[in-house]
Amino acid sequence: MNEHFTYFLILGLSLAGPLVLSFDKKVRFYKKWKYLFPAMLMPATFYIVWDFYFTSKGIWSFNKNYVSGYNIYNLPVEEVLFFFVIPYCCVFIYECIDIYFPALKSKRWGDIILKSLGGVLFIIGILFYDHLYTSWTFIFTSIFIGVIYFGKNYFKFSASLFLISFLVMLIPFIIVNGFLTSIPVIKYNNAENLAIRISSIPVEDIFYGMLLILMNVILYEKLKSKKFKSH
Repeated sequence: MNEHFTYFLILGLSLAGPLVLSFDKKVRFYKKWKYLFPAMLMPATFYIVWDFYFTSKGIWSFNKNYVSGYNIYNLPVEEVLFFFVIPYCCVFIYECIDIYFPALKSKRWGDIILKSLGGVLFIIGILFYDHLYTSWTFIFTSIFIGVIYFGKNYFKFSASLFLISFLVMLIPFIIVNGFLTSIPVIKYNNAENLAIRISSIPVEDIFYGMLLILMNVILYEKLKSKKFKSH
């Protein structure tokens, strides 16, 4: 296989399982695409603009040996697709956890953990303001967590369901990101992060991914709740 399609291959393999299982008779995730696809647009736009900026500043870069060479501004087209493929896979996992373990929605411990995490991330982001990947990722995540709770009457959200789902998501997330960072398809400027790695993955990637999925889940749940209100 041409090595320039490495990033495409990683994305394709990531999507294959969730896409096929979307037609499972119990989950029937395909019936919820009408909520998911619109929910993806705002987070993807936010992340693509963020990615444009960080790539232009050399905070990360892409190995030309492992991307197709087709770009949108300064990003490989594969990187743009990442912000749709990975959320699809993760919201699929979230929906499966919701269907098979509905009691998780009523657990209150999730709110305590998520609020505490938001506070800790904000403090770390401020302390490491000169590390742009660290500060932006941690502060953006903490601000969005704050938005969820300040707008709790608008957003219908179960923190416990999300946190358990995210722990499950971390398994494929670490595998996929492990390939991207160990090959490497993506290279990081360690002057802009904490230089703490989980295998080859910067620790910031965990919260970069958390924010991406949290934004998708919140908007997905909002669009689903509108549907039920209309009936």
